[in-house]
Amino acid sequence: MIDQRPNPDALLGQVQAEEARRGRGALKIFFGYAAGVGKTYAMLEAARRAAASGREVVVGYVEPHGRPETLTLLEGLEAIPPHLVEYRGVTLREFDVDAALARRPELILVDELAHHNAEGSRHTKRWQDVEELLGAGINVWTTLNVQHLDSLNDVIGGVTGVTVRETIPDRVFERADDLELVDITPEELLERLRAGKVYIPEQAERALAGFFQKSNLVALREFSLRQAARRVQTDVESARRQRSASEPWATADRLLVCVGPSPSTARVLRTAKRMAQALDAPWTAAAVERMDMAADPLVQVRLADHYRLAERLGAEVVTLSGRSVAPALLDYARTRNVTKILIGKTEQPRWKRLLSGSIVDELLERSGDIDVYVVRGEGDPARSSRTRPPAAPADRRPYLKAAAIVGAGTAAAALVDRIGLHSANVAMVFLAAVALVAAVCGRAPSILASVVAVLVFDIGFVPPRYTFAVADTEYLVTFGVMLAIALLISTLTARLRSQVESGTLRERRITALYELGKQLSSISGAAFLAAAAARKVAELTNGEVAIYLGEPGGVPEVAFGRGSAVAAHPVSDPTARWVMEHDQMAGAGTDTLPNAVALFVPLTASQQTVGALAVKAEPIGRLLEPDQRRLLEACAGQLALAIERDRMSLAASEALVQAQAEQVRNTLLSGVSHDLRTPLAAIAGASTGLLQTDTFDESTRRQLLETIADEANRLTRLLEDILQMSRLEMGGATARMQWNILEEVVGSALGRTRCELGDRRVEVSIPGDLPLLLVDGLLLEQLFVNLLENAARYTPPQAVVSITARPEAGWVIINVADDGPGLPPGSEERIFEKFRRGDPHADAGRGSGLGLAICRAVAKVHGGEITAANRPDGGVRFTLRLPLPQDPPQIEIESSGD
Repeated sequence: MIDQRPNPDALLGQVQAEEARRGRGALKIFFGYAAGVGKTYAMLEAARRAAASGREVVVGYVEPHGRPETLTLLEGLEAIPPHLVEYRGVTLREFDVDAALARRPELILVDELAHHNAEGSRHTKRWQDVEELLGAGINVWTTLNVQHLDSLNDVIGGVTGVTVRETIPDRVFERADDLELVDITPEELLERLRAGKVYIPEQAERALAGFFQKSNLVALREFSLRQAARRVQTDVESARRQRSASEPWATADRLLVCVGPSPSTARVLRTAKRMAQALDAPWTAAAVERMDMAADPLVQVRLADHYRLAERLGAEVVTLSGRSVAPALLDYARTRNVTKILIGKTEQPRWKRLLSGSIVDELLERSGDIDVYVVRGEGDPARSSRTRPPAAPADRRPYLKAAAIVGAGTAAAALVDRIGLHSANVAMVFLAAVALVAAVCGRAPSILASVVAVLVFDIGFVPPRYTFAVADTEYLVTFGVMLAIALLISTLTARLRSQVESGTLRERRITALYELGKQLSSISGAAFLAAAAARKVAELTNGEVAIYLGEPGGVPEVAFGRGSAVAAHPVSDPTARWVMEHDQMAGAGTDTLPNAVALFVPLTASQQTVGALAVKAEPIGRLLEPDQRRLLEACAGQLALAIERDRMSLAASEALVQAQAEQVRNTLLSGVSHDLRTPLAAIAGASTGLLQTDTFDESTRRQLLETIADEANRLTRLLEDILQMSRLEMGGATARMQWNILEEVVGSALGRTRCELGDRRVEVSIPGDLPLLLVDGLLLEQLFVNLLENAARYTPPQAVVSITARPEAGWVIINVADDGPGLPPGSEERIFEKFRRGDPHADAGRGSGLGLAICRAVAKVHGGEITAANRPDGGVRFTLRLPLPQDPPQIEIESSGD
């Protein structure tokens, strides 16, 4: 039985794709093979039908080219006014992306997707404007010709003889949600062109003589039909996977492209893109990092350009490490199940390939089951607008050092020869000199030193001396072995030196990231995190750094570098906002807001983009090199995660406070609900009885009135306790410290609780020499009142309540004890909690449960503490410890005479 369960990986991919499309607008492309086939006309007709069906349609930008039919279709459709840009004395009409975002229609029409915007616009290309609209959730309809696809640029240029400069990345075309092919025959297009329906007559004549030749149109039409067919095939395969996700693919091709500094790499990348598209296979662009390439700025610039081209074409870009290109590529290819490798044809002369071999030959020899495609390359014109750095002049210092070392070795060899040692020892001296040159000066100087050392040995130390002639032919073997050993030593030593330098560079970068992570993990606060990260990035890049932070949907603000040239530049704030909103790199050296003074890297955390990292360094192209770019992205990622962690910590703290407040609120409501209802019920019952019945005698009426008064007083005390407890917990009650006599405070408390104590006997024992206390008399009096009321509530009549005090080691110890039933075992600490009563079966049910909690809060305000414990002979003892101040004032008590 065949398992029809869906494939989990396929389901996960489908869910991820749907999640990526959620909140994003839909893109529809009206696709054709040349101007005049009717793309704009078809788009406007479809827009009018959509508007008639009730959809909100707005014209963002349409270029009518003076065609009456197009102008007629534009009538009645809402249009956004164009953005006027002054350029070299000419006013240009451009699409106003800000107005479109502010209008935010359901559907917007933006003609000519591959258009290059005028200088001064936010984006250099119109497809970037469209990407921003899609990211904002706006549906977009647009038009595109096949020659504007980046992967077909060089092929179509070779067929038509015209190089199209306005191109779009293939990923934009591939991510379109809908594709409508607009097609007519080349004959019909030429007829329309001659009739003036495409261009005005003068332009039409030039077009017929140039680009619009029938052979070109036939080829372009085939390209467009093939692209449309591939898109249909992709849609069909997607539908098949959704319908039968459990069916696995038996085999799958995977392509690997070798990326190098050669100008022909651009052609290889485009060929790989077309092959991957034809095979419906994923493809990877890989470069092998070598130390000899890192020293050449021109090589780094070309590699950066090729990396960006590969990314635009939709490749996965990786950087490999290895001393040789072919083994590194093959090892990676075998681990990733690559089936085809594409590499450019070598430009080395034949004699050099025969002498030292080539990467292509090594790949063909060692590839095994992997197919290797060698693509003919040709010089790719400078595609980047950045100026190529001039080639650095050759550094002669290593060769001078090599000459000095060989000269010193010659002097040492002459000394050995004069002593009379065998010539083999002289050869060993030269080999040591060659090894030293390789270790100090590098590979090329060491190879030259090897040849020079053999020649010097022949001329100066082998008879006949001072000539190239050799008396004994055995020395020829010696020369050959010596040269081979010298070359081997120099090669191995130089390779080891290169690996050490490469390892040192990696270690330095890893150490920097480790130190940054360690610093960020020990710091809290967004401002401090930004400052620590900015200092480390400035140290790594030797540039100027500014960091912008903000909440999603908000305006980012400068968290570090407020006074720097980066933050002061007028384009920096809009660039930081755009980077944060779109989670993409922008600024100097990129295609988005290139007039910014710095490169802006998004601070992308696990859940959101929290800001932007701006770096200004010279030259700016160095920051876009693969290694530097990965280093900046790693630093930005660590900072983003640290800021997210800090924000989550603050949010957790706020949530905890809110939870505690909610718990207090719930406890308060549950604790006082009964205490509030009981007196209110008694008051309501007594007052209702008095109002409705006139037959009560005077004694009954007085009893009911006393009940109302007692319950009202009880309710008042309960509310006062609640308010006082709230003030003490929230810090609203400030202690007014004054010098007080403890005996007077206790006496006032006894006076206030005379009624509650009734016939209970109170014994007070306070030493007469007890120093004055620096306390808030009212709060301390309330503490004793609560303790005495608690004793009256839990003790029987005729009970004894004692109050004692004594000084002890900088403290005054005050005990309030009774001989009642005592506390339940284990409740000594819990009774100080809010709304906690000692014995729910006793008369304590009439208390609020806040008295002892207020006592502990008052003790804490005074810097003391209060505890409770059962007495051995029965009852409970409350012990209050208050700090005894130094040098209290002395009060003289005058004795009265009889």
